[in-house]
Amino acid sequence: MKKLIVILSAFVALTAFTTLSTTWSNDDAHSQLGFTVTHLGLVDVSGTFNDIDVFVKANKPDFSDASFELTAKAASIDTRVEARNNHLKSADFFDAEKFPTLNFKSTGIKKAGKNKFKLTGDLTIHGVTKPVTMDLLYKGTVENPMSKKQTAGFQLTGTIKRSDFNVGPGFPAAVISDEVRIKADGEFIQPETK
Repeated sequence: MKKLIVILSAFVALTAFTTLSTTWSNDDAHSQLGFTVTHLGLVDVSGTFNDIDVFVKANKPDFSDASFELTAKAASIDTRVEARNNHLKSADFFDAEKFPTLNFKSTGIKKAGKNKFKLTGDLTIHGVTKPVTMDLLYKGTVENPMSKKQTAGFQLTGTIKRSDFNVGPGFPAAVISDEVRIKADGEFIQPETK
C-alpha cells in the first residue's frame, strides 16, 4: 500500500510540473501586418502584407511564456497603388523574387505591465537578420460565438529601420523615412482538442 501511495504521489508531482505546449494559428480574415512610412517628411503612407502565417506556442493561459513565429510573403505587399506595389516588390526595395518571405522568430518575452510584454526576436527582411524588440499587447481570450473556438487577440507595435535591412538604399530618408512603424493585429485560434 505504501508503494502505491509513493507511486501515486510521484505521478501527481510529475504531472503538476508537466504542461503541454499549445499552438495557436492566426485567423486570416481577422489578422493583418501593417507598416507606415513618412513620404517627403510630410505625410504618412501605410500598407500591409496580405499573406501572413503566424503561430503562437504557449503553456501558460496568460501567454507570459509565449513564443511567436511569423512568415509574410513579400509579394503580398499592398499599399493601394499598383505601381507602387510593383516598385516595392522590385530589387529597389524588397526584391520579392530573390527574397520571397519576411520572417520573425521570437527569442524571448518579458512582462511589461498588465497584459503587456516586450517581445524580442530575430527579424529577417531582404536576406538580412537583425534582433528587434517590439511591444506586445495581449487583448484577451474569448469563445468565438460563430466557430465556438477559443480565440485570442494580440496587437504588436514597434519601429524598425529599413536601412538595417538594406531596403530601399537608393531612397534617402528625406524621401522615404528610414523609420518604419509596424502594427500587427491578430486573432489566433486554438486547435481542436481530441
